Amino acid sequence: MDYKQIKNNMPSGDTLDDLTNLFKVLGDNTRAKILYSLKNQELNVTDICECVDMNKSAVSHQLRVLRDAKLVKSRKSGKEVYYSLDDEHVSSIFNCALEHVNEK
Repeated sequence: MDYKQIKNNMPSGDTLDDLTNLFKVLGDNTRAKILYSLKNQELNVTDICECVDMNKSAVSHQLRVLRDAKLVKSRKSGKEVYYSLDDEHVSSIFNCALEHVNEK
Protein backbone atom coordinates (compact mmCIF):
# COMPACT_ATOMS: atom_id res chain seq x y z
CA MET A 1 0.00 0.00 0.00
CA ASP A 2 1.46 3.36 -0.95
CA TYR A 3 1.06 6.64 0.91
CA LYS A 4 -1.81 7.77 -1.34
CA GLN A 5 -3.89 4.72 -0.40
CA ILE A 6 -3.04 5.24 3.26
CA LYS A 7 -4.04 8.90 3.03
CA ASN A 8 -7.29 8.07 1.21
CA ASN A 9 -8.19 5.47 3.84
CA MET A 10 -7.31 7.70 6.79
CA PRO A 11 -10.25 7.99 9.22
CA SER A 12 -11.97 11.37 9.40
CA GLY A 13 -10.89 14.00 11.90
CA ASP A 14 -14.01 13.32 13.97
CA THR A 15 -13.28 9.60 14.08
CA LEU A 16 -9.68 10.24 15.14
CA ASP A 17 -10.93 12.67 17.81
CA ASP A 18 -13.23 9.94 19.15
CA LEU A 19 -10.34 7.47 19.11
CA THR A 20 -7.98 9.75 21.02
CA ASN A 21 -10.72 10.57 23.52
CA LEU A 22 -11.23 6.85 24.09
CA PHE A 23 -7.55 6.47 24.95
CA LYS A 24 -7.74 9.50 27.26
CA VAL A 25 -10.59 7.89 29.17
CA LEU A 26 -8.73 4.57 29.32
CA GLY A 27 -5.57 6.39 30.46
CA ASP A 28 -6.68 6.78 34.08
CA ASN A 29 -5.62 4.41 36.86
CA THR A 30 -8.97 4.52 38.68
CA ARG A 31 -10.99 3.89 35.54
CA ALA A 32 -8.64 1.02 34.61
CA LYS A 33 -9.31 -0.55 38.03
CA ILE A 34 -13.05 -0.19 37.52
CA LEU A 35 -12.88 -1.76 34.05
CA TYR A 36 -10.78 -4.60 35.43
CA SER A 37 -13.37 -5.14 38.17
CA LEU A 38 -16.13 -5.36 35.55
CA LYS A 39 -14.14 -7.54 33.17
CA ASN A 40 -15.81 -10.80 34.16
CA GLN A 41 -19.07 -9.86 35.85
CA GLU A 42 -21.46 -7.03 36.51
CA LEU A 43 -21.23 -5.30 39.87
CA ASN A 44 -23.15 -2.66 41.79
CA VAL A 45 -21.48 0.54 43.00
CA THR A 46 -20.91 -0.83 46.50
CA ASP A 47 -19.07 -3.86 45.10
CA ILE A 48 -17.00 -1.67 42.77
CA CYS A 49 -16.09 0.58 45.72
CA GLU A 50 -14.80 -2.46 47.58
CA CYS A 51 -12.77 -3.61 44.58
CA VAL A 52 -11.07 -0.26 44.02
CA ASP A 53 -10.95 1.04 47.63
CA MET A 54 -12.80 4.26 46.88
CA ASN A 55 -15.96 5.96 48.13
CA LYS A 56 -19.28 5.91 46.30
CA SER A 57 -19.05 9.52 45.16
CA ALA A 58 -15.66 9.02 43.50
CA VAL A 59 -16.68 5.73 41.88
CA SER A 60 -19.97 7.19 40.65
CA HIS A 61 -18.09 10.06 39.02
CA GLN A 62 -15.74 7.66 37.23
CA LEU A 63 -18.64 5.44 36.15
CA ARG A 64 -20.31 8.49 34.62
CA VAL A 65 -17.15 9.18 32.58
CA LEU A 66 -16.99 5.52 31.49
CA ARG A 67 -20.70 5.52 30.57
CA ASP A 68 -20.32 8.71 28.54
CA ALA A 69 -17.46 7.05 26.65
CA LYS A 70 -19.68 3.99 26.04
CA LEU A 71 -17.27 1.72 27.90
CA VAL A 72 -19.72 0.61 30.58
CA LYS A 73 -23.48 0.19 30.68
CA SER A 74 -25.90 0.02 33.56
CA ARG A 75 -28.91 -2.09 34.40
CA LYS A 76 -31.40 -1.31 37.14
CA SER A 77 -32.82 -4.11 39.27
CA GLY A 78 -35.18 -2.74 41.88
CA LYS A 79 -33.28 0.00 43.72
CA GLU A 80 -29.90 -1.45 42.74
CA VAL A 81 -27.93 -0.41 39.64
CA TYR A 82 -25.51 -2.92 38.15
CA TYR A 83 -22.65 -2.03 35.84
CA SER A 84 -20.90 -4.10 33.20
CA LEU A 85 -18.62 -3.56 30.23
CA ASP A 86 -20.61 -2.11 27.36
CA ASP A 87 -19.80 -4.86 24.85
CA GLU A 88 -17.23 -7.41 23.75
CA HIS A 89 -15.15 -4.69 22.04
CA VAL A 90 -14.44 -3.06 25.40
CA SER A 91 -13.40 -6.40 26.84
CA SER A 92 -11.14 -7.07 23.84
CA ILE A 93 -9.50 -3.64 24.01
CA PHE A 94 -8.88 -4.00 27.73
CA ASN A 95 -7.60 -7.58 27.49
CA CYS A 96 -5.29 -6.79 24.56
CA ALA A 97 -3.84 -3.76 26.36
CA LEU A 98 -3.34 -5.77 29.55
CA GLU A 99 -1.67 -8.58 27.61
CA HIS A 100 0.59 -6.08 25.87
CA VAL A 101 1.80 -4.42 29.08
CA ASN A 102 2.37 -7.84 30.69
CA GLU A 103 4.64 -9.06 27.87
CA LYS A 104 8.14 -9.85 29.06
